[in-house]
Amino acid sequence: MAEKDFFQKVYEVVKQIPYGKITTYGAIAKKIGAARSARMVGYALNASGLGLDVPAHRVVNRKGVLTGKHHFQGTNLMQQLLESEGVKVKNNTVQNFDDYFWEP
Repeated sequence: MAEKDFFQKVYEVVKQIPYGKITTYGAIAKKIGAARSARMVGYALNASGLGLDVPAHRVVNRKGVLTGKHHFQGTNLMQQLLESEGVKVKNNTVQNFDDYFWEP
């Protein structure tokens, strides 16, 4: 699969994440048929420009850690966006992960 096609498939899944929910890089990779490519999902999200049309703030690592937060402008923008949707975050980690997790 070409990189551009891969990135587009990632964006299509991320756009489906419901407001107030989160998913993981690995869950997205699995959904698009590239189960061992979680890191590439992160690269795709970073390349998206992190605009709200691709809600990359809703994607965290498998433990709920906001590993992509340093790609957002401002120190806590990713956390602020999640909290504005009702997701509880403490110490850069989504609390009650299973309550917020969305399986693509």
